[in-house]
Amino acid sequence: MLNDRRLARLTVRAPRNSHGRPGQNRSGFCKIVSWNLLRRVGANVASIATLIERERPDLVLMQEATKDIEALQAKVGGHYAWAQMPGRIHGLAVWSQTPFTTPPKAIELPAGAMFDRVSQVIDLGEFGVANVHLSHGQMLNRRQLRCIEQSLPDRAAVIGDYNLVGPTLLPGFRDVGPRLPTHAMARVLPLRLDRCLVRGLTCHGRSVLPRGASDHRPIIVHLAPTHETILKDTAGLELIKGMAGVIGRLRRVAGGGDRAGTNIRASAGRSSSPP
Repeated sequence: MLNDRRLARLTVRAPRNSHGRPGQNRSGFCKIVSWNLLRRVGANVASIATLIERERPDLVLMQEATKDIEALQAKVGGHYAWAQMPGRIHGLAVWSQTPFTTPPKAIELPAGAMFDRVSQVIDLGEFGVANVHLSHGQMLNRRQLRCIEQSLPDRAAVIGDYNLVGPTLLPGFRDVGPRLPTHAMARVLPLRLDRCLVRGLTCHGRSVLPRGASDHRPIIVHLAPTHETILKDTAGLELIKGMAGVIGRLRRVAGGGDRAGTNIRASAGRSSSPP
């Protein structure tokens, strides 16, 4: 199991400016913390407030947040939204340093045999973020990811507790989150359950923080839009490339034919000339 001292040595931290956040003065840069709080017996409002004051994130995504976590807004300011899991005492919560562009929305996910789940989608203007706490079923949580992808813009991140082992298998997205374990199953087996997938974004830094009162370690990612054109119709692009290739081959064949014809005519002219 990864202890906090070893974690401090291994964690990959982003380059920091004088205010402790990479590129915080550049448009589109966002420092995001994600933390599974461990409902009721884990991290409380005071724990989260301490983290915010220390790390100064732009956005904090929380899983297993109970209704009393809404007191965070009164303690540290900012803006807060909660999406309760159907039939549960906990849900997904988001704290933002700045006002939300539009109110975060909850989308229903494919349900498991025991529990229904939702994802919380936040519009940051420059890109979208999905706060997730996926099911434990390894086929079901991948289906839930595909469902979430349909509600996201071209530039997007999916961050939170994936409850997933192995690759995410979500086409078009890259796993840019920390590679260190974030949870120890039965306090013994280290697992990287808390992840960050992105599309159209670049990760400029990532880290794992000490666990604190929860059974999960918070993760931090520094994200910004990738400065390149996002192609909405990849199939159309491939078709254009294919047509360009065909045209190029036809031109080369035609050019070869013209040269061949010229050579034949030249040879014929030389053979008809007197010796």
